Amino acid sequence: MPAVTVENPLTLPRVSTPDPVHSTARPVLAVATAPEGYEGEGFPVRRAFAKINQKFLDPFIMMDQMGEVDYAAGEPKGTPWHPHRGFETVTYIIDGTFIHRDSHGGGGTITDGDTQWMTAGSGLLHIETPPESLVRSGGLFHGLQLWVNLPASDKMIAPKYQDIRGGSVKLLSTEDGGALLRVIAGELDGHQGPGTTFTPITMIHASINPGAQITLPWRSDFNALAYGLAGNGSAGTEQRPFHRGQAVVFGDGDSLTLRADEKQDSRDNNFEVVILGGLPIREPVAHYGPFVMNSHRELQQAMEDFQAGRLGTVPADAN
Repeated sequence: MPAVTVENPLTLPRVSTPDPVHSTARPVLAVATAPEGYEGEGFPVRRAFAKINQKFLDPFIMMDQMGEVDYAAGEPKGTPWHPHRGFETVTYIIDGTFIHRDSHGGGGTITDGDTQWMTAGSGLLHIETPPESLVRSGGLFHGLQLWVNLPASDKMIAPKYQDIRGGSVKLLSTEDGGALLRVIAGELDGHQGPGTTFTPITMIHASINPGAQITLPWRSDFNALAYGLAGNGSAGTEQRPFHRGQAVVFGDGDSLTLRADEKQDSRDNNFEVVILGGLPIREPVAHYGPFVMNSHRELQQAMEDFQAGRLGTVPADAN
């Protein structure tokens, strides 16, 4: 880890460090440890935001860290066909390979730094599976799946699928070259990532060198979250410790600071962090299983539509 990198970050465009005199550093409100569980047919996940109040997550619903797991031959697992309505799923593969297919015609294979962005909108069925070659051989698998809410006005839009290749991700560095920043979606300091979003968000995967500190400009109207994928470090100017499997909630401000500890675990070269922010939707959230709506009645309607086949059907060649 990670799959998309460069030998010399100093060759990349730089993100300017905000002037502390004219910017407000975001304080750390909380650090939460993600509980571990299983998803789909039994692959291990960490529920990154399970212990965070929804008011700090908006517009995000949840995020799972899938793996990191080194499968033996015959062990790789995926999900069966299942429905979604009312939000977007963002699947980012750091190591390994996943195949996506949905009832609306979207799909493809993503691997090593690729992202699939599925806007469920009015509803569809989809499936995520490892390729047969990975099932036969086993191997390393590690990724993230993020759920991004849609406002009521967009919940019933037509489904959409974006295939974001790792090579299209916007690569940036900090002024001193101490970190590599991958902008997957949204904007950072005037640099735009490839992902197109209905709800304004920014999603970044940062690799921070041991001992390095980054301070990034951050939209003051966005929330701000960070999640440790690997390694250890601290958040905020107060240097609140956090590490692999922990999420950080930042308060208000227009800049955020992360620092990697001088000494990392032997298995981690850098402090690997996902940084997220978005414009809060500030609408009621009714969430049940694969549906994210605004009311319980809308959840009931989604279930009825699924049972009646109105969210799509499994393609005949998939049976």
